[in-house]
Amino acid sequence: MKILITTDLFRSTINGVVTSVLNLEEELQRQGHEVRILTVSDTGKAYQEGNVWYLRSIPSGIYPGVRIPVPGDGAYRRELTEWMPDVVHSQCEFCTFSYGKQIAEDTGAVLIHTCHTLYEQYTKYIPMGKYLGTAAVAACMRWRLRPVDRIIAPTKKVERTFLSYGVQKKTAIIPTGIKLEAFTKPVSEEVLEGLREECGIRPGVRVVLSLGRLGFEKKVDELLYGWKEAGIPREEAMLLIVGGGPAEGSLRTLSQELGLSDRVCFYGMAKPEMVPAFYQLADVFVCASTSETQGLTYVEALASGLPLVCRRDPCLAGVLEHGKNGYSFRERAEFGSYVKEILFHKEKRQKMSACSRELAKVFGTESFGRAVNDLYKKEVRLHEGTFVFEESEAAFPKWDWTGYANAKRLP
Repeated sequence: MKILITTDLFRSTINGVVTSVLNLEEELQRQGHEVRILTVSDTGKAYQEGNVWYLRSIPSGIYPGVRIPVPGDGAYRRELTEWMPDVVHSQCEFCTFSYGKQIAEDTGAVLIHTCHTLYEQYTKYIPMGKYLGTAAVAACMRWRLRPVDRIIAPTKKVERTFLSYGVQKKTAIIPTGIKLEAFTKPVSEEVLEGLREECGIRPGVRVVLSLGRLGFEKKVDELLYGWKEAGIPREEAMLLIVGGGPAEGSLRTLSQELGLSDRVCFYGMAKPEMVPAFYQLADVFVCASTSETQGLTYVEALASGLPLVCRRDPCLAGVLEHGKNGYSFRERAEFGSYVKEILFHKEKRQKMSACSRELAKVFGTESFGRAVNDLYKKEVRLHEGTFVFEESEAAFPKWDWTGYANAKRLP
């Protein structure tokens, strides 16, 4: 099949959406599909590179690193329409969604959409956003997703959220997969020691790791307050925070105000190839976010054999089994108690580590790609005979080109 993936975020950004797109692209190509990607340029210019078409763009001014396309790339849309994809798979609800929707309508392709984000957690970044609530987000999503044939949700949490919005489209729950081998392959002691030295963590000191984008919705400040209450001396353990984002400055300030400067290390953004080393440097992975749709960092931590201590959240179903491969906490005091229990009980930590590795096995990219491929085939079969193709010189008058087969839905 011919698969067109549309996404507002791609290789210049490091997050769960990009990881999902890259892994899906690789798996679909491995299965023999022809894959093209339409995304937003990070240079301000339109260009094509391999199987990726980049739309020229400008900074959004809403969230750091997010850009929006500007009019004038009709030739790209025409080229991808002439290619006649069987499936258009949208990964973002906004900028490139409109392009994907139009291409699907003009070719009769199946339109699939994966919901990666719960936007009510992000309204603070939008002007007047504090006045917007779930009702506004729900209305937007109902309107936006009307033309979609099928929705993919990475977890039951996401499915329930979109049902609560009133989105009535059928939903398939397909967890995003990761390349497990990248996290199960041992990192050399030389690399780990180099990281320890770079972070100022002395040999023998245990490491509690928070890794991910530092957005305000991630609630990393709760980890700092919890680490303060835990009261673990720097000679015994350090909290290592890896990542960057809009909340980084305020978090660094809060760490100083709490007197944690000697017990917390802010590493900043890590190169993608170094991420597995940070997991293997750590003894336990922690997270206080409730904004995750799935949380690929959780799965990466599992594959790395780390016990988890995370704020209780529905997206952790099947990822964190309380008391087996870690703990879910509700209160700040629980956080410190659980972290200390894992850090200072070697046998328990080893059992939890083994359990994490076992749970990670179901989140491989092969299973992910196979499930998405099966969904594509099912939806394409449902569409067979639903479209008629008519030659028409006026098929796309707004693009000023002729002689192309325009796909129209039969009544």
